[in-house]
Amino acid sequence: MAKEEKLTFEDAMQKLETIVRELETGQIKLDDAVEQYEKAMALKKFCEEKLKAAELKIEKIEQSKDGSLTLKPLDENENE
Repeated sequence: MAKEEKLTFEDAMQKLETIVRELETGQIKLDDAVEQYEKAMALKKFCEEKLKAAELKIEKIEQSKDGSLTLKPLDENENE
């Protein structure tokens, strides 16, 4: 997975889409399909982690007067 960690999110998505298209054709040997599936799962995990990290950067937790917690976009209420 070290190779994928240097990828951008967009590059990883493009590689994932290519693998999915290749697998969908059914014109791939079983051993190659298994190898491509494993690569696809690693790319999927990488993309999910990147998305989660981005989500955490753009949300903040706010506590209301009644004590409940909510997630708000980072820039919401910045001017209040």
